[in-house]
This record gives sequence, structure tokens and C-alpha cells, in this order.
Amino acid sequence: MNYDSLYKQSLKSPELFWETQSNEIEWFKKPQEILSKDSNDYYQWFKDGTTNLSYLCIDKHINDGYGEQLAVVYDSPVTHKKESFTFNQLYDEVSRLAGGLKSLGLEKGDTCLLYMPMIPQAVFAMLACARLGVIHSVVFGGFAPHELAIRINDCKPKAIITASHGIEINRVIPYKPFVDIAIEKADFKPEKVILFKREEAPVMDQKPYDVDYQQLVADSKITAAIELPSTHPSYILYTSGTTGTPKGIIRDTGGYATALKFSMKKIYGVDEGETYWAASDVGWVVGHSYIVYGPLINRNTTILFEGKPIKTPDASTFWRVISEHNVSVMFTAPTAIRAIKKEDPDGEYIKKYDLSSLKFQFLAGERCDAATLLWTKKHLGIPVIDHWWQTESGWPMLANMVGVELLESKVGSAGKPVCGYDIQILNENGLETKPDEEGYIAIKLPLPPGTLKNIWGNTERFKKGYLERFPDFYFSGDGGYKDSDGYVFVTGRVDDIINVAGHRLSTAEMEEVVSNHTDVAECAVFGIHCDLKGQQPLGLIVLKSKTSNQLDQIQNQIVLNVREEIGAVASLRNVLVVNRLPKTRSGKIMRKLLRNIADVDDFKVPSTLNDIQIISEIQDIYKSHRIGKFQ
Repeated sequence: MNYDSLYKQSLKSPELFWETQSNEIEWFKKPQEILSKDSNDYYQWFKDGTTNLSYLCIDKHINDGYGEQLAVVYDSPVTHKKESFTFNQLYDEVSRLAGGLKSLGLEKGDTCLLYMPMIPQAVFAMLACARLGVIHSVVFGGFAPHELAIRINDCKPKAIITASHGIEINRVIPYKPFVDIAIEKADFKPEKVILFKREEAPVMDQKPYDVDYQQLVADSKITAAIELPSTHPSYILYTSGTTGTPKGIIRDTGGYATALKFSMKKIYGVDEGETYWAASDVGWVVGHSYIVYGPLINRNTTILFEGKPIKTPDASTFWRVISEHNVSVMFTAPTAIRAIKKEDPDGEYIKKYDLSSLKFQFLAGERCDAATLLWTKKHLGIPVIDHWWQTESGWPMLANMVGVELLESKVGSAGKPVCGYDIQILNENGLETKPDEEGYIAIKLPLPPGTLKNIWGNTERFKKGYLERFPDFYFSGDGGYKDSDGYVFVTGRVDDIINVAGHRLSTAEMEEVVSNHTDVAECAVFGIHCDLKGQQPLGLIVLKSKTSNQLDQIQNQIVLNVREEIGAVASLRNVLVVNRLPKTRSGKIMRKLLRNIADVDDFKVPSTLNDIQIISEIQDIYKSHRIGKFQ
């Protein structure tokens, strides 16, 4: 079956289509009620079916006779350490940790927060929680204690699983001390902190709530995976919100497993037994779906990589990993390729390795520029596929579905809609636009299985943020257009969320930190183009009339404050002083105009601007600091 016929079938008969796909995974109880609505009048899949993600990732393959196949390969150039785990070994690690969590009182429906570096124990912890029906929430290690405390207050974890420290190029990240600070800041107090002590762990304060991870596993018994309803929440994953308060996206169990199995085969074109590598982090949705659950459900060997695309030790590290572990399909962000390209523009490192195992290279997480896509295609000599999805969707919405049919690719497009996603470009009035006419990217309901089911503890925010803008549609928050051939081009966010190296960050949250500085009268933080990271935040501040501090002190302190409150991931480096900010006649700061002055050669001056002279003032400041197009 080709792409067009399969896609049309998925929209014409969604229940029949996804019932067929659900037969590709194992159920304790096969679902009969395929599509229904929950108590919030929102769609849910396979309501009466029961299964377990941990069982599907481990036990099923052992039962099928593949216990000695490699399940997880840990490759850490920052520690010069490699480890491999078969499905049998993964079973032992995960089921014993699950037994330990159970002994501490964790049970189905409880929440557990994970704050871990990219080590095997992070994967074990996710799967152990899923085994018990404990809802895990992984927080990216790049977030500071303040952000961690916000998430603790929101998901109220009975326990936190963490490690002593993380290791990056030339620095150590103090994970456990950050957890202690976050607990001190948080209103909600978890009962236990399960601490995995890495080799050469720094000396840390012992807290009454601390539990030794290694000892807990050693003392615990093998624990079976429990039967869970398809609609049971598997995890909460936080994504930036326009209010500055993160949104806890809830994923289900059975629908998610069905969608991931489908995506591994039909989108990524990976066969069972092959090696798959998503060069991401378990703190992000890519890590959940395509480091842990997707590959393991599909019986692939998954690569867990602790390192960077460059300087670990150089720009050859990705190609070394692919060659050494016979990777069939790889997935990374365009930022990683741009970093490699900058260090090795002629692709000399690529020529040193045997990459014959690699069938496809996928890129996602941010908009992929043409130069990066074409450079990768030229030097790898295989299909390089840009695709698009979100934390909310959990798996791709736009792609070239290579497991069905390898279509022509168009530079600048993330492909055609994936099966199950009725993607339309709507105008302000909710009407579909003409080909090549830009509008809002929205998806007709119901969304396919595996997508978000709610926001943790805030159904009203879920409805307002995603469902109210266009009735009967999910609003993605992105703008774009569709050409006459059905290819979709994503142009970027239409709110104040920016995408820095694949990380979605709220500029409203950064503004709050900046505005709290005692010398700042008002400010604006917005995203501008960055050749390496796609976007980077830029802060403009208006100072109070009386200040005793030096300008460079103020700027450095603001950068430090953002780093401490949000984390290094925020990447705010430039804070410029202006005499005033452009505003509408009603007093609203015109952040889009500030961004356009930096990025767009031929931008339109909004008719609502209260003083046109300010444009030349901002341009002069950008020129003097070599910002954006003025470099």
C-alpha cells in the first residue's frame, strides 16, 4: 500500500485503521471499544483494553525467545565508559528496581519524579515506574532547582529518583544538591529521594529522606508488570507554557504503545532487531518516545549516548557511534548537525568511518534550514528526512513515511501529514487557507492514539490552550502553509515560545526573571535567528532612572539570574540596554517587531506603532552589538 492510500484510509475509517494497528502490540485484554470520550468530553483510545509499557518493552521479547538480544547500549565519551544490556539483563535491573519502589510504598497512580543524567539507571527508572503503574515525570537535567521545585509542586511526587552528579565537557553537574535545594524551595515534600551514586561521586550531605539506589535494588525481589488500563497515565512531561508556568502533558498507555509501534515501522522504517539511535535526552519527549519506549517496544537495540556532537572528543563522535554499533536509523536535531558542520565543513571525519549500516538520517526538534539538510545529504549519501512533531503529540505529525513509501522531499518542508493526522492550515476565522497561503497549523479531531490526553491537574488550561481557538481542532501553536502537492512548511511559533537547539522555552518566564532585577524598569525577551541553535533569546532592558550599579554588572547579573532560575538551557547571553521599547498605542510591547528588526530585511511597520522613530534607534543598538542580520 502506498502513502496516499494508507493516509486516506486512516482519515476515512480511523477506528478500523487503529484497531488494525493495535493488533501489532500485545494486550493482556484486547480492546473492543476503540474510540470513545472521557469525562471531559475528550477523545480516548482503546478504553477497555489492558497492557503495560514495561512488559511490552522487556517481557514480551524474552517470552518470544529474544532474551539475549542487546536491548540498551550505553556509550559515554564523557566518562570513556560503555555498557550493554540484553533484554534478560534489562529485565533483572528493571524488575528489581520496581520491587524496591514497591517496598517504599509506591503503587499504581502515584507519581515519581526523575532527575537523571544520561545513564542506564534513567532508563531503568522509567521502565520500573511503568511496570508498577507509577506515573513518572522526567525533568531535564539542564533545569535549575527553581524549575525543579515548580514541577515538584505540580505533580506532587511520592519519591524522586536522582543521581549524585552529571558529567559534561569540563564540568560536573550537581544533580543531588540541586534536588535538595528544590525540595527546600518546594511547598510539597516528597517522602523519599532514591540516590544513584556514580563512580567518584562528590561528597554530599546525607538527608533523612535519602535511600541508596544500589542497596535498594540489591535488597529487592523480581516484580512482575501489572495489568493497566489503556487510558492509564504513563507519564507527565512538562513543556513550556506562554504564561511562564510549565504544562504537564499527560500520555496514556495503550494508545501510546500502538502509535510508537506504528511509527517505528512505518515512519522510521526500522525492522525488529536493528539498532536505532535518537541522539536526545530522556528529559525530552524524543527521549521518552525514541530512546526508551518506541525502540524497545519494536525490539530494537537502542543507543543511550552521554556526550555532545562535538568535543567528545571531536566532531567525529556521531559517526563513530553509528559505525561501532551498526546503527540502522538515527535521529538528531539540526543544531547537532550544524555544530558538526562548523567543526568539519568538508565532512572529512565522515569519510573515516564505515557508515554502511545507516539507512536513514532523521532530523527534528526545530526548523531545519536548507544548508544543513543539503550538507547532511551530500556527505552521508542516504535519505535525510526532516520531520515535525511536539511534546504534545508524542510522535511525528509530519514526515516522509519511509516504511510505507519514500516520497520526494522538498527543502524547507517537514513532509506530508502522518497517518491519523488531518492537518489543515486555518486562517483567523477557522477556514482552510489556499495552497501556499500562510495560516495556523491545526489538526482535526480526533487526534490519533498516543497524543496528549490532558494537562496534569488543569483540564481548563488544556481546553483553553489547545481546543478553544478552533472548535473541533487541536491548535498546534505553530504557523505554516501547505503547497499544492500537500507538503507542509512550518514557519514557527505564533506565541512567545521559542525553540533553542530543539528546546522549547518560554520568553515570558525569562522576562519575569529579568524584570525582577532591581535596576530594571521594563524589559522584553524574544527569540532571534541563530545559525547554530535555530533561535536564541535576546533581552532588551530599560533601566530605572537612578542606579548605582555599573552597566556590565547589571547585564552579567541578569544573565546569571536567568541561568540560576531557569537553567543553562535558557541560553540567554545578550542583554542590551535601550532608552525605550516599541509599544502599541494601547501600551503593549511589540516583541514581534523587535524580532523582525533583527531578522527580517523587509519587514512591515505595524500601523499600531506609537512612534516610528524608535525603529532606527533599535537598529542602531543592534548594529553596535552585531545582533542578528547586523553581524
